[in-house]
Amino acid sequence: QVQLVESGGGLVQAGGSLRLSCAASGSISEISAMCWYRQAPGMQRELVASITSRGSTYVADSVKGRFTISRDNAKSTVYLQMNSLIPDDTAVYTCTGERDYGGGMVVIPYWGQGTQVTVSS
Repeated sequence: QVQLVESGGGLVQAGGSLRLSCAASGSISEISAMCWYRQAPGMQRELVASITSRGSTYVADSVKGRFTISRDNAKSTVYLQMNSLIPDDTAVYTCTGERDYGGGMVVIPYWGQGTQVTVSS
């Protein structure tokens, strides 16, 4: 079992920055990728960024150039650096841990509790 604990959310003004953290514990060797999702009120859940166990990264077009995902393997922690924030970034941000079973079968058995990010105009 893997436990994910998020921190770093809050209220910021447009143009400001936040860094979200996701600390993993337990059987972290099971995780093939860590992801950040977000969901705004009335909107679908959106994949924001991901990082694989090998260190390759992905960021969504909507945040490219503003958000950066990284990790500290020694601390088993994944970060989401959020710069130049805009009101559309307001959402609940959730950290996830994925498992790849091969053949394109990927599941997300581990979810953090979510942290609120609010950007005022």
